[in-house]
Amino acid sequence: MASYAKDPRCIAMAEALVPLLRRSCPDGAGGYGGSYQVNLDDEEAVGLGGVELIRAAMRKAARQLDWKVETIGWIGTRFGTMVAIRDTREVPQEYRASVDAAMYERMSAAVVRVSAEPGEAPVQRGSVTLATQEFRAAVAEANA
Repeated sequence: MASYAKDPRCIAMAEALVPLLRRSCPDGAGGYGGSYQVNLDDEEAVGLGGVELIRAAMRKAARQLDWKVETIGWIGTRFGTMVAIRDTREVPQEYRASVDAAMYERMSAAVVRVSAEPGEAPVQRGSVTLATQEFRAAVAEANA
């Protein structure tokens, strides 16, 4: 597997991702419990350097936040290319209630979306749709 650590595209993308990953952490959670997913058109992902470069940039950004992570990257899903990262650190007790409440809120929102009438789901904080829009804007700005 190729190393992207010194690839300028990876470095620029990682710098753009740091504030997005930080913002993905629940309020009041001390920087714990973050996760971030983007769904891109397959061609768009290739144009950005491919799924492995995007995953490497996510890992590089997460290291700056001291996250311990799991990443996934799939090409050709029904949503296009899916790339995600999740902070897997043990959450200290003082932040556990905030992280649990945020997880409950996300799961409740997912149930509402799945059981709602077909159609366009509203864009809300923490949604994959919003994260993808933020990611595209941040990467475009970093490459400008």
